[in-house]
Amino acid sequence: MGRKKKWKDMSAGKRRTTLLAAGVQLALQGAALADLKKRTPAQVNGPKALWVAASFINFAGPILYFLCGRKN
Repeated sequence: MGRKKKWKDMSAGKRRTTLLAAGVQLALQGAALADLKKRTPAQVNGPKALWVAASFINFAGPILYFLCGRKN
């Protein structure tokens, strides 16, 4: 593996991409957590606590919640 780059060593484009990805992750997680908060346990597939924990898995957790975790 290569040496881990520090923020100051990254190009401006890579910094922007990193910030954009972080923003998308936080928005997805925030939306998933807000949705979980307003739903009753009967409106969620599986334990709500499990979906809260899963929302902390980058991108995949919140996306899986929206695809599989909610009952319509």
